[in-house]
Amino acid sequence: MTLIDRIRTARATPWVIGGVLILLFALLPVLNLSLPGILPGATYTPGTLQLLAFAMVFATLALSYHLLFGVAGLLSFGHALYFAVGAYGLGIVLRDTQLALVPAMGVVLLGAVVLAAALGALSLRVTGIAFAMVTLAFAQAGSVLVRRNAAITNGEEGLPLEVANIPSELVGVINTRNLYWIALGMLVVVFLIVTWFERSRAGHVVVAARENDLRVRVLGMTPFSVRLITVVLAGSLAALVGMVYLLLQSGVTPAVTTPDFTLTLLVIVVLGGVGSRWGAVVGGLIYTLLDQRLTALSRSEAIADLPDVLRIPLSEPLFILGTLFILVVVLLPGGLAGLARRATARLARRRPEPERPLEEAR
Repeated sequence: MTLIDRIRTARATPWVIGGVLILLFALLPVLNLSLPGILPGATYTPGTLQLLAFAMVFATLALSYHLLFGVAGLLSFGHALYFAVGAYGLGIVLRDTQLALVPAMGVVLLGAVVLAAALGALSLRVTGIAFAMVTLAFAQAGSVLVRRNAAITNGEEGLPLEVANIPSELVGVINTRNLYWIALGMLVVVFLIVTWFERSRAGHVVVAARENDLRVRVLGMTPFSVRLITVVLAGSLAALVGMVYLLLQSGVTPAVTTPDFTLTLLVIVVLGGVGSRWGAVVGGLIYTLLDQRLTALSRSEAIADLPDVLRIPLSEPLFILGTLFILVVVLLPGGLAGLARRATARLARRRPEPERPLEEAR
């Protein structure tokens, strides 16, 4: 086996690559790198850091949804509810109390755990499409509560961030790099938590229950309990992401409470590759960058000068994203993670084996 083969097959290789990428991302705010057409400016500028932090927020949220859909096999249409609990909950606590940022986040996170446990215990009484419909109903109820209770949530106008009890290092455009590093740190921590859970006994049991529920019961284990743990963990992580989103965006709108927001997470997970942690992260980053940059492209003069047959569809970013999603599903089974696995396997098959001496062959 050659040195390249040993590096490629080593279990530590993905972690080494991930560590190098994390270091690179951590240094971006102090570097002057430009990617025309992808980033709006140099990597040290607030606009670019805001976009990259926003992409990492979605990548982290996709990781939490990966726990439900990719690990436990639970199709949920209500995951946005927990994200909204984190964002709106922190905004309300900071506005109506004198708690500092960290204690306020602790209170909101505790509330998210209780809510996820209660709704999860009800939702998991059914399975399959019924489970998806129950979570959809909860998400719709949460959306209605946010929109109709303007006295608490500010209704359709959205809830602005109250900065009185927030450290000054996290307020203002000049401190965007600090929020960027917080988003990056959250992505790393959540990735490690998801990895730990997948490799834990509960993670192995929930995967086994996804494949064969009856066999797990016969072995004396309770699929309901491990699925509930998964739902609570995923919901809690989504609430944590929602709190960072509130700080990054300096507010939150009712758009994040809708089931459409959860469908975006489903698209990201499928794009990256169902069942792959790295796929969820890469899918979240790519989807967010495409969504933001395609919006800018659709308003450009180059699109405006095209004939109507091309200008009309290309001026709709959702049309382009939907087309790309269909192409990925049809042409790339397994998403981006599946493409990477197939490419690696193809390279391994093409590499010629070293010739062995005749005596050794005999």
